[in-house]
Amino acid sequence: MKRVALFPGTFDPFTKGHEDIVLRGLKLFDEIIIAIGYNSGKSIRYFDIDLMVDRIKSTFKDYPAIKVTTYAELTAAFARKHQARYLLRGLRNTTDFEYENSISQINRKLNDELESVFLITSPQFAWISSSIIREVHRYGGDVSAFLPYQL
Repeated sequence: MKRVALFPGTFDPFTKGHEDIVLRGLKLFDEIIIAIGYNSGKSIRYFDIDLMVDRIKSTFKDYPAIKVTTYAELTAAFARKHQARYLLRGLRNTTDFEYENSISQINRKLNDELESVFLITSPQFAWISSSIIREVHRYGGDVSAFLPYQL
């Protein structure tokens, strides 16, 4: 059976840390679907979702096993529709673990075939967060060192 992993997130923006998790995930999975979700808790995106789809696709243009899409439904349901039996997630710190653990539990309850796989963020990317990048960008700072593409 093909091992398909879903890498869900708002990716506002998609960072080098995210890229690292996806590339490392390719060693574990046959296909990775990067799924940009419309998060009801984050009503306004900073970066346009179509821009992110375009930039992420360009980042992985040489990787046919990586797909990029958007979704606006429960992650567990979306995973089922795409035959993804794994959720790929990155953990930077214990705060991420607490948050991801709760999400993992509810996703497993909603879709008992869905297994969460956590990769510890590589040290050189552990301090990068989308919210910090948004703040730097908002005030005119150069964020190119944190992103795997040009804005």
